[in-house]
Amino acid sequence: MIPIKTESAWRGTADCRACGIRDMVLFADLREEDFALIHAPIDDLEYAPSQSLVRAGDTATSLYTVRNGLVKLVRNTLDGRQRIVRVLRSGDVIGLEALMGPVYESDAIALTPVKVCRLPLQVIQRLNRETPRLHQRLLERWHRSLKEADDWLADLNFGNARQRLAGLILKMRTEHDPELSTLFSREDMGAMLDLKLETVSRTLNAFAREGLIEPMDKIGRLYRILDPERLASPKD
Repeated sequence: MIPIKTESAWRGTADCRACGIRDMVLFADLREEDFALIHAPIDDLEYAPSQSLVRAGDTATSLYTVRNGLVKLVRNTLDGRQRIVRVLRSGDVIGLEALMGPVYESDAIALTPVKVCRLPLQVIQRLNRETPRLHQRLLERWHRSLKEADDWLADLNFGNARQRLAGLILKMRTEHDPELSTLFSREDMGAMLDLKLETVSRTLNAFAREGLIEPMDKIGRLYRILDPERLASPKD
């Protein structure tokens, strides 16, 4: 448990310097006196791959900001299939729907080892009441999240298998090195792109043979992009 104190939160000590809380859009405009309103403890949590952070339909009690790692948001389709509607990375927020309704709308599941800060909903609600600046930020963040989810699905469901997978590889480029792309299991990529596992594996192997990408590990989760221009417009 990490009770946030004014000094540590503002100055970035107690590991807050590397944490998404300090720079996340929800808290970016808070002033010194605003942190005095934070009395509930904020949990610093870690999850292993495949562990659930929240489940769709569960009562929403907290927001989560991702410090490190990748988290998938999953929803079930009417025919019983699972679709990954978005992948969240460092600085993204899980559970924003808790601000508008009583339950979580998606499963949030760790794709990689994940570190998050869990923010009790009452903290956000109190700041929202007493800090007008935060209210506008919340609305902006909510709108941005909806747009990003729509754009994510639209971009990755366009074109044939090669175009979809190439788009995912480019979208998952790491911030510190745009030549590197961090992916996940073939099953997850298939669920995200509405492709069969065999199609995903075959297409990745074809990209490697053609010199578009190069695998950087044995399990096929990290790739170096060798030719981003050709990858952006892959031939059939």
